[in-house]
Amino acid sequence: MEMYTDVLLVTANVGSLFDNVGEIESDWMREFFGTVQSHKPRFIALHFQEVGGKDYMVNMGHAENFFWNIESNEEMRDFDRVCTYVDNHFKNVDSFTALGSMYFIHKSLKNIYQYDFNVKDFKAVSGQNKYVGSLDEVTTVEKEKFLKNFWPDFKWSRKGFMRTRWIIHNQGLDLVNVHLFHDASNLIACNASPSIYSDNRQKALRYVINRISDSSYTPLPFFLFGDFNFRLDTLSLVQNLSTSAVVQTVKKDSSNEVEKIICEQKDNDHKVLLHIETKTFAYLHQAVFTEDNGRAILKYDKEISAFHDVITEEDILFPPSYPYSEDYTKPTQYMNTRCPSWCDRILMSHTAQDIIHRRDEGASNVVYNTMGPNVCMGDHKPVFLSFALKTNGH
Repeated sequence: MEMYTDVLLVTANVGSLFDNVGEIESDWMREFFGTVQSHKPRFIALHFQEVGGKDYMVNMGHAENFFWNIESNEEMRDFDRVCTYVDNHFKNVDSFTALGSMYFIHKSLKNIYQYDFNVKDFKAVSGQNKYVGSLDEVTTVEKEKFLKNFWPDFKWSRKGFMRTRWIIHNQGLDLVNVHLFHDASNLIACNASPSIYSDNRQKALRYVINRISDSSYTPLPFFLFGDFNFRLDTLSLVQNLSTSAVVQTVKKDSSNEVEKIICEQKDNDHKVLLHIETKTFAYLHQAVFTEDNGRAILKYDKEISAFHDVITEEDILFPPSYPYSEDYTKPTQYMNTRCPSWCDRILMSHTAQDIIHRRDEGASNVVYNTMGPNVCMGDHKPVFLSFALKTNGH
């Protein structure tokens, strides 16, 4: 007999939540609980990146509070089992990832087991299981920080991945929290297509996929969700946006290094159409990123295409998830710091796509969207996937 279990997967880079303590957090919570209410899942997986924000040494206590506030909220009372993993052990520089994963199991969901990577077997889940600190000794999670020697030319940062493994009514799956490298400079990002940053992310993602598909454990369908930091093909996009413009490259006096790129409109009083610096990306017609959910620029979102052999994704019908203004009063506006991109994603193996139940044409029960589109959620809008998982069972 085919059964279904309603599942909600959410990924959220919450760095700016901790860097701007206060109003954003309560709105964030409200949007999250609203999403839970409207989709009524029986299993929820929340993957967080940049727990504690940039100033994590100061903010970690606040981060623990944040997890507790979600868990203890009245809205979550029907979820009687919770597994929380927060890597906040920042003193251990070699392994600190600032990743956090929370899993909620509804009281009506009976047959659910979690994998113990140490004894290589599944165990029934019960009660509240909370692991905060160093996760090195925790046997129900696998965590890895990307090694320094992978990317010798790059500033080493708290990027990596964390995996848990589950059986829901006889259906096994891996849930992997991922945080890949960002674009450090807009100027370098538009030097080549694909950019050097894009190449780095590709290497890292290939590494993660190989690690979770290797022969250490039986391969299972997997969902990878997190902040992939995927960026648009900046060089092609800039060429396209500036076709009818005069492009000036301003160099630093002493060296030959490019300091800024300015594209001016040929007529229209030479209005600046596009201004790019290391941490500035200001485009005059910002609406191109939001109109029709940014569909016109989706063709520049190319980073996943190298992985079509192993992973897939639901259609993107929402505007870029980053970098939104952190100004409370401008929840739908992007900051002029980076080119807006679909950084936050929920990707899956082809085998995982096969276990998503799809109703007949017309009524789609699979929803892939951003959370809080009209509310300030920080610089990243969380992204969620709601679907019914095919679970064979009794």
